[in-house]
Amino acid sequence: MINIGFLDAVFKRNSELEFLFDYDIFQETANRVQMKRLAINTCVSFLARTIAQSEFRLKKDGKYQKDELYYRLNVRPNKNQTASTFWQTVVDKLINENECLIIQADDEDLLIADDFVHSKYAVYEDTFSKVVVNDFEFKRSYKQSEVLHLRYSNEKLTPLIDSVYKDYGDLFGRVLESQKRKNQIRSTVNMDANTAKTKDGVSKLQEFINKMYGAIGKNEIAIVPQQPGFEYKEHFSGSGNGIQSVDEINKLTDGFLDKVAMAIGIPTGLLYGEMADISGEMQNYLTFTVKPFLKKIKDEVNGKFIEKKDYLNGTHLDAKVVSHQSIFDLATAIDKLRSSGIMNGNEIRTEIGMDIVDIPFMEEYFITKNYTEMNSSEGGEKEE
Repeated sequence: MINIGFLDAVFKRNSELEFLFDYDIFQETANRVQMKRLAINTCVSFLARTIAQSEFRLKKDGKYQKDELYYRLNVRPNKNQTASTFWQTVVDKLINENECLIIQADDEDLLIADDFVHSKYAVYEDTFSKVVVNDFEFKRSYKQSEVLHLRYSNEKLTPLIDSVYKDYGDLFGRVLESQKRKNQIRSTVNMDANTAKTKDGVSKLQEFINKMYGAIGKNEIAIVPQQPGFEYKEHFSGSGNGIQSVDEINKLTDGFLDKVAMAIGIPTGLLYGEMADISGEMQNYLTFTVKPFLKKIKDEVNGKFIEKKDYLNGTHLDAKVVSHQSIFDLATAIDKLRSSGIMNGNEIRTEIGMDIVDIPFMEEYFITKNYTEMNSSEGGEKEE
């Protein structure tokens, strides 16, 4: 004859075993969004700060002009933003949303659209409607020639970062959960069988656990009194090394940051502040990341604010990139270019971002006496 009570005991024991299992092991690891946002914001802010330090200048008849466009691009694009804040917002939208729309209000303020509808055409100008700026929707539609429409790349960067983050996020979550379990104090409370059967016994057990947990969490020294029918035991999980666990998390976070920086084109040595070969990394960063980014802005402004005939006659927008070298660092190279007759004074001034001057001396070419032919004397006469 089958003992029904025996089966009940088996089911009850299985239920207790199920309760003891750590469900976190079987649950899907939660996404660590903060790691992704930290990496993206670090890289975007770094690039945005570089772009914000650039100076946009309109060059006309060989000289740089300071007019309304110069003021809008470098000082105050609109009533509520400075130029640095404005360009940081542009960079953030370009990288995170892959495009940025800038419209010009009736008072010539430059405004960054938060949302818009882009209607594309094959042979006609694209139009932009339902343009929203700070919760205000403009009723009119804008043609492509009336706005500054910037695109970061042919493919959105966000899906690429998300695909890389999926693996890193899962791994980061597992490492973090694993480190939480290391050096964890685990405890068990044994309860007398007779006490467990009573409702009052269960409530007393819960009250005992609450007080014990509060004492251990708040006090440096916690003394747990032994209660009749209750037995408290601690099980210390000391298999982990605290310093090693932090290093593992930091390495994983830095690994994902490196991938985001590589996608945007920022040398990791600049992000981490490494001093080794900083000059070479800075030069690569300015050449292959900053200057192409600025060229997108220059091309769009030149095409929308400057007439074709004026552009062909030499009028164009230029951007002075922030440099890690001062003019004093370039003094020796400037002297060699001037003294060898390769460039005159105004040509050198143009290359280093300075205005040309109306001085005849600066238009002349010079060669110092050290640059002579091998078969010539120091005075310039050929030797017989």
